Amino acid sequence: MSHHMYQILMISGSLKLGSINTAILKGLTLLADEAMTMRFSLYEGLGELPHFNPDRDTPQAIEAVEHFREQLRSSDGVIICTPEYAAGVPGTLKNALDWIVSSGELMNKPVAAISASPSMQGGAKALESLEATLRMIDARMFSGGVVGIPQMNRNKIGPDGEVADSELRLTLLGILNALKSELEEQQES
Repeated sequence: MSHHMYQILMISGSLKLGSINTAILKGLTLLADEAMTMRFSLYEGLGELPHFNPDRDTPQAIEAVEHFREQLRSSDGVIICTPEYAAGVPGTLKNALDWIVSSGELMNKPVAAISASPSMQGGAKALESLEATLRMIDARMFSGGVVGIPQMNRNKIGPDGEVADSELRLTLLGILNALKSELEEQQES
């Protein structure tokens, strides 16, 4: 039996060089083995998207916006990992999501939402904000796909995604397995 290779787009809510949230996405890629049947790509154009303006949200959208939409359209699932900033998601991530409200690229698409934070709450307010936006645009949220990672620090993961912490490794594997199950279930229905 041949296995479908799922295309997963990863989006970091942080523009910061050496971001822990970006490192987590890289860590997910390193932890996924051949049996996961997932191919990952990291969206790196978050900072290139212009400020959302409904007057500019047309079928022939701005090139950077159209590139973002195309990457979303061609993916089977999405993983977003974001820091918490000012009790919510960073403005650049919210701006990116605003660009796809009317075009619907995430409608019924499985999306995992992660927030890593040095706090004990694990970016809970960012996750709450992100999940509310994703549900409003009809992204497919699923069990095990919304995860806060508390007390995150550089001792747990390297900048290239090498996971040094066994608890973090289990958390990330859990997210991957939950996403894979959701993708398989969606393919069967």
